Amino acid sequence: MNAGNAARSLPAGGPPSPVDWSVAASTAQRLIRSGPSVPRAEADAVVRELRDMTGPAELHVRELTGLGHDLPLHEGTVVDRHGWVRAASEGLALLTEGAMPATLPGPLAGVLAGTAGVQAGMVLAFLSSRVLGQYDPFGAGGRLLLVAPNIVAARQAMDVPASDFSMWVCLHEVTHRLQFTAVPWLRDYFSGQVGQLVSVMDDTAVGAFNRIPEMVRSARDRLKTVRPVEVGPTALMELIQSPEQRAVLDRLVALSTLLEGHADHVMDAVGPVVVPSVTTLRTRFTARRKGGGVLDRVLRAVLGVEAKIRQYAEGAAFTRHVVDAVGMPGFNEVWTSPETLPSRAEIADPDAWLRRVRP
Repeated sequence: MNAGNAARSLPAGGPPSPVDWSVAASTAQRLIRSGPSVPRAEADAVVRELRDMTGPAELHVRELTGLGHDLPLHEGTVVDRHGWVRAASEGLALLTEGAMPATLPGPLAGVLAGTAGVQAGMVLAFLSSRVLGQYDPFGAGGRLLLVAPNIVAARQAMDVPASDFSMWVCLHEVTHRLQFTAVPWLRDYFSGQVGQLVSVMDDTAVGAFNRIPEMVRSARDRLKTVRPVEVGPTALMELIQSPEQRAVLDRLVALSTLLEGHADHVMDAVGPVVVPSVTTLRTRFTARRKGGGVLDRVLRAVLGVEAKIRQYAEGAAFTRHVVDAVGMPGFNEVWTSPETLPSRAEIADPDAWLRRVRP
């Protein structure tokens, strides 16, 4: 199934990135699986519907959340799997540009970036058949992407009404767009946190060989206090991080959980007037997130997708609790400044956030 693509060249000539995203993109393009086979007329109709839905969907989200009423409305960009890989690679390149540790010699930096590019390309290829859409705040002006073949494949697998499902997906993605466009400081804050995480990893990257014994001992000691079920990809990464790295990662995890959970809450809260089958969609989609064969579940765990799924539930629970307690205007205080964002601990304890921000 083909859709318009968001092809753009990757940034060139700037400071080096820790990942060669050109290598990542080309690797992923070779590994992408074909999408569902549908008649051309049906494919064209899906693309038109998705593109036309993004404006009305955002109006519904603005009405519910109170965000972005004065912003212009823009159509989304409908892409196929190859188009999503190109767009994702470009956005990630912009986000990580200049993050390569300056102390690494040029040739070594290039080798490491190329190797990381191949690995990133394999991840992008895996995700290209699963991502339904995304908002990329780092491209020029920001881009809302809807991956048409994946939306069709998911709708077919769940046997749900096509238009309802398309609108439901659009509601989620335009919520992300509003988060970044209606909250003026959020884009730079997110980018800055990613840059800070990479920066504090500089010493780890350069002096890793000297610190391996220390890292192993530290990880072994921490494993004694962690239940096996808790040792996912994020937890394993935290076991070998310094306290400074974990502090930055905590902020990024908390922010990501908030953004995803808020979008999940909104797409359901818009309600059955807009999406009549919303209850069925949520039930079947939640089951689908947990499904897949053994290999698929292993890959999702290794790539951190399982941790992402937990973020939706945890972030939605936080949002729902706060909205129930103080209403949507009260919840919107999270967007006041970086200081009013919930911490990772507060995501799990919304009342603690309420006591701190709304004493």
